[in-house]
Amino acid sequence: MKFLVSVKTRTKKSVIVETPLGTTAYLTSAPVDGKANEELITLLAEYCDVSPSRIFIKSGMTSQKKLIEIKEA
Repeated sequence: MKFLVSVKTRTKKSVIVETPLGTTAYLTSAPVDGKANEELITLLAEYCDVSPSRIFIKSGMTSQKKLIEIKEA
């Protein structure tokens, strides 16, 4: 399964919000040394109830818009 996620960093609370316009992840981490990407994968794993090892950022490693892929079991 692939989907787009918009990322907002340095927020007060880590949460994923789904709207009719798409998915937005609010992260407390700063986008430094991949910390925000690590937090995004952890947050998505909890949200989707899958292992973090099944979640990959396919594109947008340094962008606010990311293409996420969740591998099927």
